[in-house]
Amino acid sequence: MPDLENPFQETLIQRHRAESCTVVIFGATGDLTHRKLIPALYNLAVDGDLPPQFKVVGFARRDKPDDVFRAELEESNKKNSRQGHDAALWSSFGQSIHYHQSEFQDVEGYKSLKTLLDSFDKERGAPANRLFYLASAPEFFDQIMLKLRESGLNEGAGDKFSRVVCEKPFGKDLKTAQHLNEVVSQTFHEKDTYRIDHYLGKETAQNIMVLRFANLMFEPLWNSRYIDHVEITCSENLGMEGGRGGYYDTAGALRDMVQNHLFQLLSLVAMEPPTGLSADAVRDEKVKVIRSLRRWRGAKEVAENVIRAQYTAGSVDGVDRVGYRQEDRVNPQSNTESYVALRLYVDTWRWQGVPFYIRMGKQLPKKATEISIHFKNPPQIPFATETMNGTSNSLVIRIQPDEGISMGMLSKTPGQSLLLQSVKMDFRYSSSFGKASPEAYERLLLDAMSGDATLFARRDEVENAWTFIDEIEHAWHNEGEQPPMCEYPAGSWGPKEADELLHADGRAWRRL
Repeated sequence: MPDLENPFQETLIQRHRAESCTVVIFGATGDLTHRKLIPALYNLAVDGDLPPQFKVVGFARRDKPDDVFRAELEESNKKNSRQGHDAALWSSFGQSIHYHQSEFQDVEGYKSLKTLLDSFDKERGAPANRLFYLASAPEFFDQIMLKLRESGLNEGAGDKFSRVVCEKPFGKDLKTAQHLNEVVSQTFHEKDTYRIDHYLGKETAQNIMVLRFANLMFEPLWNSRYIDHVEITCSENLGMEGGRGGYYDTAGALRDMVQNHLFQLLSLVAMEPPTGLSADAVRDEKVKVIRSLRRWRGAKEVAENVIRAQYTAGSVDGVDRVGYRQEDRVNPQSNTESYVALRLYVDTWRWQGVPFYIRMGKQLPKKATEISIHFKNPPQIPFATETMNGTSNSLVIRIQPDEGISMGMLSKTPGQSLLLQSVKMDFRYSSSFGKASPEAYERLLLDAMSGDATLFARRDEVENAWTFIDEIEHAWHNEGEQPPMCEYPAGSWGPKEADELLHADGRAWRRL
């Protein structure tokens, strides 16, 4: 039971209690809906977390009856549900799913959608909240927003809310992000706009603030006096499977992953303690981190701090892979990076002089995302340098796939000689709590329905991130002296130039 004299605890317990809601998914026949959104909602139903009288409406262009749509989603759920598939539970859950056929630009389709939503409210006997989820291709966002406004769907029924969830990519540069923000702001208030980043829904990412601010053993050390450097790694062992080359060749590693996912992790690691747990209190501190990133002037400084590369033919997990430029739907003369490594500085009192190394790459040896905090070595007396064997303390936060936190510390090896060796204390979610962590979309969908925007990006956060990224992209693609495009064989850990970026500072990438 909550401590009724502790309103802080009461707030934490009640924050995910959502009221009756209808979720409308635009682009409902797409991969995201089938692989992520519907399985996430189903798992919320398994756990009893869905609001009462819940409804889902799939909005898409193809013509199909409700029962066909439900059957297609059921087959996908069998493959993708975190908690397996229960036919009896699906039978009940599936009755909440409906299909609405319309072109995205047809205002009559939105008016008939409003009629459908009103009929649900009549069945319930009271208006319900409405959540519009944009799972369509980004080029349709403008049309959907315009028609939602024209049909009056952007206004909630009665005293209930009407909100929108926007999937990434949220723009492809500052200009397009600002345009999209303007379009959204003309339709929904900022408090009703939820820009989703599924990395923030991962349990370990959410735990970073708890790790830092709820454990006195860490926060006093979380600064430039004790931390030598920070690494953030996102490694993928896939390439352009599933026809992804067409999209990826217009984006690249920097835009696709660093601008959103990895900058979000950077912000959580580097932010100052928020004044409270409200969404804006947390997001205020995250925005300050992005604004504090040291800027580079011109192609020369970009080349000194950023490495870009493409994979060439090689082997991953014993399977031969073609080079990036030979991938399906990729320009044979492409100048798009499949790998990027950056050396960043957060110019604040806490982090002055501490480098943050970020790397992201395709066709690397394994799939993993982690943050590693590397602490400085203590004074070498009484332990001589050679006894430490070149190691130091580290704290590793594993975002995926094996979510958890481990601490590396030094211990004397058994025997007569004084030789120190790094040992590890390890915390894993699956073993410590006896169950798998919820999928990211489960938490984020529930937050959007209950009105908690803490794990969603705010407008100024997105635009400040794009401002930084655009300066790098300009140096890469502007006429004149451009930083080189490096190469690395598929199945390796990236180009030698990325290793040299750290070697120049007397450091090396952590082995995953």
